[in-house]
Amino acid sequence: MRSTRHWLIATLAVAAVAACSKGESARSDTTAASRGTANGTVASSCPGGDTELKLPSGFCASVFADSIGAARHLVVAPNGVVYVTLEGTKPSPEKQIGGQPQPPAPSAVVALRDTTGDGKADVVARIPGTGNTGIGIYQNMLYVDEGTKIVRYALDSTGAAPKGQPQTVVSGLPLNPGHRSRNFAIGQDGALYVNVGSATNACQKNDRKPDEPGIDPCTELKTRAGIWKFDAKKTGQAFSPAARFATGLRNGMGLAIDPADGKLWATQHGRDGLYDYWKSKFPDPKYQAENPAEELVQVNQGDDFGWPYCYYAVDQKKLVDAPEYGGDGKKDDRCKDKKEPVATFGGHWAPMSLFFYTGSQLPGKYRNGAFIAFHGSWNRAPEQQAPSRIVFQPLGGGKTSGDMEIFIDNFAQVPAAQVQPGTVKHRAVGIAQGPDGSLYISDDLGGRIYRVTYGSQGGKQVAQR
Repeated sequence: MRSTRHWLIATLAVAAVAACSKGESARSDTTAASRGTANGTVASSCPGGDTELKLPSGFCASVFADSIGAARHLVVAPNGVVYVTLEGTKPSPEKQIGGQPQPPAPSAVVALRDTTGDGKADVVARIPGTGNTGIGIYQNMLYVDEGTKIVRYALDSTGAAPKGQPQTVVSGLPLNPGHRSRNFAIGQDGALYVNVGSATNACQKNDRKPDEPGIDPCTELKTRAGIWKFDAKKTGQAFSPAARFATGLRNGMGLAIDPADGKLWATQHGRDGLYDYWKSKFPDPKYQAENPAEELVQVNQGDDFGWPYCYYAVDQKKLVDAPEYGGDGKKDDRCKDKKEPVATFGGHWAPMSLFFYTGSQLPGKYRNGAFIAFHGSWNRAPEQQAPSRIVFQPLGGGKTSGDMEIFIDNFAQVPAAQVQPGTVKHRAVGIAQGPDGSLYISDDLGGRIYRVTYGSQGGKQVAQR
């Protein structure tokens, strides 16, 4: 776990460290649901140093900012200011269960600005409030998730931090218990899609109690475990079951709109405890380590992705009935009318964000698919824990168009056999794009913001090509 100085530091310690890796290929996970292509060789050097991250050849990762707190999602304004939310409602259930409790955030949002063009933040401003996860920009307004509400600020072109008071866009969002991230995506038409994760693991009356059936029908679905739709152009909206856009997503931490066609996409955190809570049905702990697969889904109005009645079984390559609802790992009686994922990934990898690239700095292939930031696992025992990584999934026409590529690896910065919640150094969460086409990546364990560039510019900012 990181030291308390990361939380007490009053000013930002910006590192001038830059990175590319040392000629090794990224590893591909061995589970059936997550096999993909490795990203090949990496650049032999980057100007200024090494962050130890592993990237494809030609890419460079530098530390844009460091030790800012539990950095969740982030967004970059047209003037280059990077806005990052800090986890503030309290650590997520996964962090608590996995042994990673963290102090409250000192502010809701950190604004970071590079005024010298050297690729490192030299201006830091903190926006007070209750931090959480979601953040976005729409029509010169900064939208921020504060847990039970989403607020917005008018951006100030002359400074990093907004000067006015926040306006409440949506209030009354259910928060406790369970998944608290209220991440969101905003369409060009102003549609505001908000993730409201589940209150429980599998809709049991006594959450995570062994051998206890699920509530049937699951009443929790009225207000949780789905995507809700509001209007980003309006203030004073109230949460309502009637605003539900799609259902059956346990925790859709990654939400993004494909700029090519305006369609909404999401990632889902799969359930826990198939062995821990159902040893009578799943006596091998390895089954729990590899199931369920994490999912990438395309979301339309009225879609149902199956939680809590279903999970994606790696060996069956389909949604199957959950044990709380009579499942045995093969039956799919409750799942035949549920929407299947477009792509699946390793069990418990924990997809934290989803991003479609629109810039021109990166090679063209990265405009034909989606980047996904994975937090890494805490619950794959007795199998090896999965480290945090960022992958690229090629897509075309609403389908996969190739194997996923491990784009960035080695956030953990410890040997693979030592990857555990208390030993890893960094965990990726958010991905955003700068005005010049570079990528920014947040880390909620080490409090670091990385900047990823391609080509000869190294750590320096360059005009978008």
